[in-house]
Amino acid sequence: MKILLASALLLLSPLAANACAPTDFAITSFKPEVPGGSSTRLRLAGELANHCATPSAAQIRIEAKDASGKVLASKEGWPAGTSNIAPGETAKFDLGRLFRYQPAMETYTVSIVDVRAW
Repeated sequence: MKILLASALLLLSPLAANACAPTDFAITSFKPEVPGGSSTRLRLAGELANHCATPSAAQIRIEAKDASGKVLASKEGWPAGTSNIAPGETAKFDLGRLFRYQPAMETYTVSIVDVRAW
């Protein structure tokens, strides 16, 4: 029985593996907008592109840093939710609602941290 289970796992494991990596995705735009003037809330909006040959999704991380580069807040999200992004397509995102704005926030960085096929 153990041999049968192990054989099934080995046979099906290539199907579960995702052929895409974080390097197959790119942030094509990212424009932070802080509250003030006409803006009433923090916007951390951008666009994520899939350059992989198969439909997949990517998880991004946005970090808010102070003037010295210290991370004040960090949040992660899936721009396409639980949907895959088709090859060559993009997904828009705005993770600003996940952050509590602090006046000390000076810079914002975005990176791709994980990839999965749903």
